[in-house]
Amino acid sequence: MLILRCDEQGIARAAAVVRDGGVVAYPTDTVYGLGCDPYNDDAVEKVFRIKGREEGKAMPLLCSSVEDAVRIAYMDERALRLAGHFWPGALTIVARLKDVRISGKIIKDGKVGVRVPRHDHARRLISLCGGVLVGTSANPSGVSPAIDAGQVISMLKGLDAVLDCGAAQIGRASTVYDVDEGKVIREGAIAREEIERCLMHH
Repeated sequence: MLILRCDEQGIARAAAVVRDGGVVAYPTDTVYGLGCDPYNDDAVEKVFRIKGREEGKAMPLLCSSVEDAVRIAYMDERALRLAGHFWPGALTIVARLKDVRISGKIIKDGKVGVRVPRHDHARRLISLCGGVLVGTSANPSGVSPAIDAGQVISMLKGLDAVLDCGAAQIGRASTVYDVDEGKVIREGAIAREEIERCLMHH
């Protein structure tokens, strides 16, 4: 397992690992994430194996910009309003999948979760990976997510690289909002009230 420093060289190496079909752990604003190329079925399967996660569970995608998210998912007016207000930040927006080349293994009911993280190094890595990267939390299924590289290394086997950028900032998973259903499906770092307020005020 490569342990990479959090500099331009390390980030470029991590992106190369992803492009080669590998799996990297990387920091985000919320917790550490496991990243791979979302267009590569084998790489996605490897993430499921590393986490011991049952297949058929969706995995969110982190994007480097709103434009990248719009390429991946059908972002309606409400989705764009939420993105404008909370991104970059700890809100995952679940919307219908637009880019059908994304691996079907991370899609649930034709929908995908997208988010732009408030973490410069994460966004740099994502942009070097073509603007979109799998962003599931770095932990075995059912265990609290890792918030630093040491926890990642002790909890998970089979990773190709870890981008070590110190502790994640928030230490709590993102809030997940499904725009189709119009509801919060997981409350995390952003309170439900904040989301309702944002949607009401327009």
